[in-house]
Amino acid sequence: MNAHEIDYHIYGEEMQYVEIELDPQEAVVAEAGTFMMMDNGIKMETIFGDGSNQNKGVMGKLFSAGKRMLTGESLFMTAFLNAEGGKKKVSFASPYPGKIVPIDLTTYGGKFICQKDAFLCAAKGVAVGIEFSRKLGRGLFGGEGFIMQKLEGDGMAFVHAGGTLARKELAAGEVLKIDTGCVVGFTQDVNYDVEFVGGIKNTIFGGEGLFFATLRGQGVVYVQSLPFSRLAGRVLAMAPKGGGKDRGEGSILGGIGDLLDGDNRF
Repeated sequence: MNAHEIDYHIYGEEMQYVEIELDPQEAVVAEAGTFMMMDNGIKMETIFGDGSNQNKGVMGKLFSAGKRMLTGESLFMTAFLNAEGGKKKVSFASPYPGKIVPIDLTTYGGKFICQKDAFLCAAKGVAVGIEFSRKLGRGLFGGEGFIMQKLEGDGMAFVHAGGTLARKELAAGEVLKIDTGCVVGFTQDVNYDVEFVGGIKNTIFGGEGLFFATLRGQGVVYVQSLPFSRLAGRVLAMAPKGGGKDRGEGSILGGIGDLLDGDNRF
């Protein structure tokens, strides 16, 4: 194997975290901000790129980091290495409520495609890059979830899905249409595209996005019920406006109450 062979255990229900067990000199790489806790004896190091091309000189490192920059991610990742004897454990937490999905790349032909915000961590040696699309429409109109990353190698990787997770196994030629933000990832044999919803009423009054993802089997697709952008939008919509005091959800006063607040001046 090129990637380090790691053991793991996922804890929790709604707010999960994954605990990874490292043998001596084994390492795992993770996105910044996902670290939760680790045993004494694990060495933490910031690396350029994803660590998959560390033995290929400066150009290999630049290529690895450049792929990440194209997806809007940081040029750097964090590696956690068991630098001592015996087994050591390090844990990484979900960024918001949902499920952590373990992806064994060897069972998917060495490649898995996921949306750019889904990747959590992986065994060192797994390459994290951008999935280039041959169709211009995907890049221009795909919206959230269609700046896609590809995870390549023969190790374990972990991705995060918001809300409830659905795993769909598509038969050859079977088509699944999904909101672009609800796509977590899919296997390399799945053909994907972006399709216009269509219809004047749907476009103007539908309240949904203008495009959805069309995934055609054969292959496996992971779908999430709560994209982070949707969660953030709901929180932002409920935030108090203009610095006024919050009178509670569903208050009959609403904005009128702010006019009666003694702190306002005209």
